[in-house]
Amino acid sequence: MTELIIFAALISLGFFVGQYLEKRHYASIQMREKQLINLVTTTSKTPVGDVGEISHCTLVSGNAVISIDYFKRIVAGLRAIFGGTVRSYETLIDRSRREAILRLKESCPEAAQIINLRIETSSVFKGKKNDVGSVEVLAYGTAVYIK
Repeated sequence: MTELIIFAALISLGFFVGQYLEKRHYASIQMREKQLINLVTTTSKTPVGDVGEISHCTLVSGNAVISIDYFKRIVAGLRAIFGGTVRSYETLIDRSRREAILRLKESCPEAAQIINLRIETSSVFKGKKNDVGSVEVLAYGTAVYIK
């Protein structure tokens, strides 16, 4: 009986720690997005609006690899059996995408705009039975600097 209680306690601890760390990461993302909100980022191939005289442009990128925790993997497995939206993977992709874009913006804070933004995703680690373990998101674009 003691072993069962210890097992349940460890499972609960892992679940709540995972939830806490995800919420903390989202809070960090939201704070950094507010700081970089004025850096225009677009998928357009040309600058948006009248930016003035362009001094130079450069390729910039941001990369993020986020892994799914054990408990979300279990929930995703259950969802695969019963069907429906796999919210645990949606948050994984959302956090990865937003983090990659933030890292891209942080790499060029003096740019006037980032144009031609592109996002690539891939599964970095496949667990047993080809389950998703980690997701990599690469965001890249062209930083436009003005004189």
